Amino acid sequence: MSTIAPPPNPESNPRVKAVFDDIRATRKSEFVNNMWFWLAFDPDLLERTWAEVKAVMATPSALDPLVKEMLYIAVSVTNGCGYCIHSHTAAAKAKGMSEAEYADLLRVVSLAAKTNQLATALQVPVDPAFDATAQR
Repeated sequence: MSTIAPPPNPESNPRVKAVFDDIRATRKSEFVNNMWFWLAFDPDLLERTWAEVKAVMATPSALDPLVKEMLYIAVSVTNGCGYCIHSHTAAAKAKGMSEAEYADLLRVVSLAAKTNQLATALQVPVDPAFDATAQR
């Protein structure tokens, strides 16, 4: 259940319309997903969030776009965000993620969660070899 209702006609606000138009142009699709409709209740928040998403996810960088989507899935699983799990899994599949890659991703995510919990529970000290600030 949502904590707010999205504006009934968000594109009547020129700032919101500009962001939605940029989303459509950037993604080369007429589809604007619910996240953006719900964020349209606050044009400042919408603009800032889209600018960050566009800069990180839609701008070429050292990471391949599929890798970015898979990382987003992993973090979304860890944070328990069902919406983001669904939207970024769909995006990853659209970018070519295979069922085998998805299965491997989930194996890594679940293994990392388990070993993170064990290391946290045991309060395992960081090895000096892993500490970039350690004197060599």
